[in-house]
Amino acid sequence: MYESELIVSPEPRRLTMAVALLVLAAMAASGLRAQGLQNPETIDKIIGSEVQEEQVEAAADIDRVIKAIEMTADNISTVRKATALDKIDIVFLTDAAATEGGPPAAISAKLVEHKEEIVQLRQELEANAMLYRAIDSRQILLCDILAVEFVGRDVVIYAATKPAN
Repeated sequence: MYESELIVSPEPRRLTMAVALLVLAAMAASGLRAQGLQNPETIDKIIGSEVQEEQVEAAADIDRVIKAIEMTADNISTVRKATALDKIDIVFLTDAAATEGGPPAAISAKLVEHKEEIVQLRQELEANAMLYRAIDSRQILLCDILAVEFVGRDVVIYAATKPAN
């Protein structure tokens, strides 16, 4: 073999470098147009629905929460298909928060009974950008979501937590 055969031509390296620079430039340009999720206006545009919050005692609304948990299997597909809602109501079940000892016994029993469905519901909530942004913008962890309830074009999300300060 001749020494000249071992030298790699600079042309393929230049082409590879040019392609790599174009890819990096495209990635940087797309990042400049991305919207920051710390901006409330951006969050409202992504969610596209009115988001309301309320605090209630789980014990006071126990029947409604249990019914929502029992409907989890049906609501999974509705969460998956939801693209536009008129209102998202986040209900903080403050006395059901882990720091308060968790949900009342009747709700806990239903959570155990529907455990697999609730795991799937949380996955669907995470996959739905609109609902996930509504939850995340209120600093709610998915593991704190107990159930959802659809009423027409509105949704109620039950979370066993306290609102972020």
